[in-house]
Amino acid sequence: MGIASVALWLPSGRDVAADAVAEGRLEARVARDLGHRQLPVAEDVSAPDMAVRAASEALRRSDAVAGDLALLCHSWMYYQGHDLWSPPHYIADQLGAHAALPVGVRQICNGGAAALELAVARMSLETGVRHALVTTADRFVPPGFDRWRSDYGAAYGDAGTAVLLRQPAAASDLLLLRSLHSAAAPQLEGMHRGTDPFARLPRDASPVVDMRRTKRLYLKDHGTDVFHKINRDMIRHVLRRALRDAGVRPDDPRIRLAVLPRLGAKVLGTAWTPVLGELLPAPAADWGTDTGHLGTGDLAAGLHDLLRREALRPGEVAVLLNAGAGFTWTCAVVEAARR
Repeated sequence: MGIASVALWLPSGRDVAADAVAEGRLEARVARDLGHRQLPVAEDVSAPDMAVRAASEALRRSDAVAGDLALLCHSWMYYQGHDLWSPPHYIADQLGAHAALPVGVRQICNGGAAALELAVARMSLETGVRHALVTTADRFVPPGFDRWRSDYGAAYGDAGTAVLLRQPAAASDLLLLRSLHSAAAPQLEGMHRGTDPFARLPRDASPVVDMRRTKRLYLKDHGTDVFHKINRDMIRHVLRRALRDAGVRPDDPRIRLAVLPRLGAKVLGTAWTPVLGELLPAPAADWGTDTGHLGTGDLAAGLHDLLRREALRPGEVAVLLNAGAGFTWTCAVVEAARR
């Protein structure tokens, strides 16, 4: 499977951590734990339109056109601007991808990885699906969402991403998708539900999305040890399985780096990098300092930065990791194409 192109569209607005601390919107201790200098903020661009802009850029960078797309998978975690409405169909129409099947994927922060996996599966199974586009976009705006305080261990930035897949891979494709593996621990779903009863309408239980509150309630009853153990075990599992499926050993010198999800520095340092250090000699890369967590877009943004930074030489390999509420974990293994 070829990755023909990748795009990351970031708005021009920025919410600087130092300003948020000075204005009382963020505790200084939490700012240090997060380690995010700033977050991108979309002042006047909707989430689906950010996806359209990223998708247009991905197509422009490739030799494909919108009419070539047989599948468009769009993923998001927060409100897209209308009720009872399909963002993927809007994105396909705006692009002119009228032959594409638009599909929406909701899996909270792991949604972009899940959409990528769905697209790969569809392309592998159905004859004639040569090009597929995977997009993500979220806009975390008040009063319903507090990008600095709605969650523990993550601050949320606005962005759109797009990944153009091609099968079979072409000589012009920059990356080859060697494997993709996901695994879940649904017994942890209550961390984002807490003890709240099922509500009648969005934000009925709280006027602001407050994942801190539901996590506190869940961990009060279940403790933290179970979650931490499952998280470490699942990171190990998806990494080992993805490498095995790719035919790459953990000590293979071709592995150049492991790209981390764009979570806070303290979370990465305590829960992610120690596990990766046990299994891989390659360094871990945290590229979220100036973006924060991009909702469903972290894995795609990691692919974009691999290319932008020219982090891989031909034949070298990178692993990209992601996770989201529910919980689900994903690992992708990509290889820089040999010219």
